[in-house]
Amino acid sequence: MRFRAAVLRSYQDPFTIEEVSLPTEPAEGEVLVEIAGAGMCRTDLAVRRSGGRSPLPAVLGHEGAGVVMRTGGGPDAAIDVGDHVVLSFDSCGHCRSCRGAAPAYCDSFAALNLYGGREEDPPRLTDATGRPLAPRWFGQSSFAEYALVPARNAVRVDPALPLELLGPLGCGFLTGAGAVLNTFGAGPGDTLAVLGAGAVGLAAVLAATAAGVLTVAVDRHPRRLALAERFGAIPLAADTAGLAERIRRLTDGGAQYALDTTASAPLINTALRALRPTGCLGLVARLHTALSLEPGTLDRGRSIRHICEGDAVPGLLIPRLTGLWQAGRFPFDQLIRTYPLADINEAERDCEAGRVVKPVLLPAGTGR
Repeated sequence: MRFRAAVLRSYQDPFTIEEVSLPTEPAEGEVLVEIAGAGMCRTDLAVRRSGGRSPLPAVLGHEGAGVVMRTGGGPDAAIDVGDHVVLSFDSCGHCRSCRGAAPAYCDSFAALNLYGGREEDPPRLTDATGRPLAPRWFGQSSFAEYALVPARNAVRVDPALPLELLGPLGCGFLTGAGAVLNTFGAGPGDTLAVLGAGAVGLAAVLAATAAGVLTVAVDRHPRRLALAERFGAIPLAADTAGLAERIRRLTDGGAQYALDTTASAPLINTALRALRPTGCLGLVARLHTALSLEPGTLDRGRSIRHICEGDAVPGLLIPRLTGLWQAGRFPFDQLIRTYPLADINEAERDCEAGRVVKPVLLPAGTGR
């Protein structure tokens, strides 16, 4: 079958809208999904700075949502034709982490999601000349009208939900909300500092507010601080004098939890100094340089750890988040701006410039 997709052919050039091809029939354990909408994540854009590790040309996109058109069946098939699904990250399903309900720490996570798949996994997509494109990105390659994905990556959702907006629940919003609800297990009476009020940080704010957590949000963009305040956080500018002390005062002696989405060493040290004894700092952004911790930042039982994909089992957390949305307690749709797939380069520019929190591309839509 042939359809349109956004193809990235080099690390410097813009995306191009091209005709690509897929096998018509899914293999066992796969489903063919007609994409209703696909979120743009900074991990997609980081391919440009991957130093060649993420192979090109490729169709990117890993926050897809759509309708199942065909299934390949299989002994564990749980997805049917016509189901509305959110697509999440890929995992092998059989390593120790996957068997232990920790698919984000799958032994094959990097190969399956970031670096072009495993050698035994054949390419699926080809371009108009028949040339193979890179193996599917995050098991999806959802910057396209259709995606052929492993069925285990697809999470069935209520067909009454706005399907075109749900894709970011599979990664960006999953990561922020999962850090609060899964990693920290935060609840009423707890305190949280969120450093960086982008898509992941604001999803953490939304989840914290839904869980009854007192939250302080730190960012350098006034507009994003205003969003954080609207969603229940106390806003603080990143250049506030004595930032760590200010956070400690606002959280009655220090935050129990902190989430850094910036990978900024100074802010990471600030977050550690803002923690109360035994407090925990979670990092979700990839560090690109050595991290130097200031003396005393890990004293008194404080800890620091990396969090991948919000420590989530997508099939459990995504329904929880959609349920909160239906109850008016997780208004993630207010963070989204939609674009036609053809405007993917405009969406990338807006994302990089901070003009939009979460772009969502509509393969068949007009955007707003």
